[in-house]
Amino acid sequence: MISYKPFQKLLIDRELKKNQIMEMAGISGATMAKLNTTEYVSLEIVDRLCKALDCQPGDLLVYVPGEGDENNHAKTV
Repeated sequence: MISYKPFQKLLIDRELKKNQIMEMAGISGATMAKLNTTEYVSLEIVDRLCKALDCQPGDLLVYVPGEGDENNHAKTV
């Protein structure tokens, strides 16, 4: 599963409120809610956040092996 805890920590460290980053990155409240859980967000959203925060994707998310993996395997063609 993907955890967005690094993103949450980054916001705290930079003293940014959720509504500020939503405006800076042009993301919706629904997307922000996903970033507070382990729900999927697109790479486009990660790109917007990286641009707004001047950071790398690894500063926003981390892969956590374990629970939930059996439902999230990529299908190969």
